[in-house]
Amino acid sequence: MASVSVHQFAQCITSHAWSPDHSMIAFCPNNNEVHIYKLMEGKWEKIHVLHKHDQIVSGIDWSTSSNRIVTVSHDRNSYVWSQEAAEWVPTLVILRLNRAALCVQWSPKENKFAVGSGAKTVCICYYEQENNWWVSKLIRKRHDSSVTSVAWHPNNILLATTSTDGKCRVFATFIKGVDTKNAAGSSTDSKFGEQIMQLDLSLSWTFGMKWSPSGNTLAYVGHNSMIYFVDDVGPSPSAQSVAFRDLPLRDVLFISERMLIGGGFDCNPMVFVADERGLWSFLRFLDERKPSSSAKYSSQLSEKFGKLYSQSKYSTNDTNGTPRTRGGGAHENCITSVMPLKKADDATITSFSTSGLDGKIVIWELEKQEDLLEYL
Repeated sequence: MASVSVHQFAQCITSHAWSPDHSMIAFCPNNNEVHIYKLMEGKWEKIHVLHKHDQIVSGIDWSTSSNRIVTVSHDRNSYVWSQEAAEWVPTLVILRLNRAALCVQWSPKENKFAVGSGAKTVCICYYEQENNWWVSKLIRKRHDSSVTSVAWHPNNILLATTSTDGKCRVFATFIKGVDTKNAAGSSTDSKFGEQIMQLDLSLSWTFGMKWSPSGNTLAYVGHNSMIYFVDDVGPSPSAQSVAFRDLPLRDVLFISERMLIGGGFDCNPMVFVADERGLWSFLRFLDERKPSSSAKYSSQLSEKFGKLYSQSKYSTNDTNGTPRTRGGGAHENCITSVMPLKKADDATITSFSTSGLDGKIVIWELEKQEDLLEYL
């Protein structure tokens, strides 16, 4: 098993985030609260409950350097939480939304953050020292439907988005007085909100997306059980589409330039790798599982009646024909988010965590997976 530890925190978890030293974890138990747990003497203890939102908290992110938590909710509000003594103090962010806020992420330099919404807009939020509050600039009239995820490029200027209109877009977000021109090269020449690229690769909703550590590759997933890898982001990008026979993904994470982890409706992290030529393919599932009796029965039916009836509602067959059950693994319901467990001084990502609708947070370790070491 690649999973190191499995923690049942709630009945359902919509999103989670780690503190900079990974000693605390914040998550939303599918309501309007954010629970913070701390590892004390080998046990996770609840130490704080952040309750300021009126509806379900849909996104959480915890900054690495400044130790601030940002939350967004279906109530159309966002709060930045700062720790003062033993309490977390909220500061309201002016989003100017008329629909739910769906996702949020701090920029690499943590001087701004992006919020995707059901209002077909993206809010780029930053702190105004003069007025002592958080304000936002909106990217409007670019999306045809809800923005499901946002991802910052390492240069702190480019922002990628996915949407239920099936498209992936990249925008310039340079803000005068917040960003410096020598930080991102030519991308600072673009005006705020200017669309750098739009991809129409998916015929279905598009979800979780991430940039590779170098920022050279962008990956995002579609609800049609496909994942897309984009290189040379700009006017003439090159893209690869990888189809897999299993259920769709919801979130992805680049472990290295040659390995990506995806989690979704199969309740089992999927490993995608790139060969020496840069061609991506599905390698295997990360969680090992033992086939149940129903899976064996399904396999026998498959042999007798052919591939047309090879799938049952209890199990599916993997690429080499062996039956694989969806039950009995670390997760028992859809994986909603994949987060890295990497400190500021770590060179590579060797472990990560996943949270799901089963209320579990699972920590995964990759160093003991011998077949994956060459891709780290």
